[in-house]
Amino acid sequence: MSEPWVKRVTTGLLVLADGTVIEGYGLGATGAIEGEVCFNTALTGYQEILTDPSYAKQIVTFTFPHIGNVGANEEDREDFSTEPGAGAVGAIFRAEVSEPSNYRSAGHLDAWLKTRGVVALSGIDTRALTVTIRESGMPNAVIAHDPDGNFDIEALKRRAAAWPGIVGADLAKDVATRSERAWTERPWAWQAGEAVETEPRYRVVAIDYGTKRNILRLMAGHGAEVIVVPPTTSADEILAHKPDGVFLSNGPGDPAATGEYAVPVIRDLVEANVPLFGICLGHQLLALALGAKTEKMHQGHHGANHPVKDFTTNKVEIVSMNHGFAVAADTLPSGVTETHRSLFDGTNCGLQLSDKPVFSVQHHPEASPGPQDSHYLFQRFFDMIDGRRESAAA
Repeated sequence: MSEPWVKRVTTGLLVLADGTVIEGYGLGATGAIEGEVCFNTALTGYQEILTDPSYAKQIVTFTFPHIGNVGANEEDREDFSTEPGAGAVGAIFRAEVSEPSNYRSAGHLDAWLKTRGVVALSGIDTRALTVTIRESGMPNAVIAHDPDGNFDIEALKRRAAAWPGIVGADLAKDVATRSERAWTERPWAWQAGEAVETEPRYRVVAIDYGTKRNILRLMAGHGAEVIVVPPTTSADEILAHKPDGVFLSNGPGDPAATGEYAVPVIRDLVEANVPLFGICLGHQLLALALGAKTEKMHQGHHGANHPVKDFTTNKVEIVSMNHGFAVAADTLPSGVTETHRSLFDGTNCGLQLSDKPVFSVQHHPEASPGPQDSHYLFQRFFDMIDGRRESAAA
């Protein structure tokens, strides 16, 4: 350890598209990579955050200062497809990562970041960076790590300025599964690990735009056999499975770009009158399929402490959020009801059809990480399936 009066070599840089250079200390993977810088206000769950495919092409600034204290393991990852880049490309911390202190730790966060290819920085004034994002929006940037501190700053500035960003980008194909896969793992339980659903009562087809594992776990926990299909799967292929319900997953990128191929499929599924449940990007794609529009947000919603009101119950719940685009509520067509709304900024967080078993929410009710206030939405989905079964049997 160096003496306190000896200046440490800068081994990491964050270079914003406007030319701002922020110095820090690199960890994780070496090299440089472009991304959109956002901030996340969650107090726990840094592994789940960094492996959430919805963060593809993003650099996450953690507002909680101490990240890495509980180490890392392979059980807390959320990426389903394991495709390279299925998660954040960069991470920014205030404090240096300490040695792990948790019985579930299988290794140091630094080593885990290296295996994931995530470039990270510590020693950053994350409060100041968060204020910048709040005032000016989420900037494009390059995050760089060189153990010897050798950087071509002018080249990094040009690279950051030239990166086109996320608007107009279809990222779902990059992070989703490339082939059809089955999922039977139920939710993790204390001192019991994860069980497997062996006697499913339902069959759900999940369209993977970048799904999280805990979403699939919760559906299996309700007795579902889950068949996960690639994002470009046709409606005919989906319906050939004779699903009791269809799930539209979360994911990264611009919903308008992914909608080029996803929206026609979703429209056919709505017309087929199959129970439909969407989360995050799936919510946005459903809204586009129904005739609404989406828009880029100024700073997005990223955290596990967001208040949302459910107008169907008149209750306020605290939820987990991760999105940089939103459904424009004033574009929802006739027959589509807004069911949830953010109490932070009034943006739309949910919708349902008045004449079909179709609904979606913007937030992440699977709570990985985050509060479990919204777990009831999975029960709502399976209640819809039961209702359709009863109608068919009548």
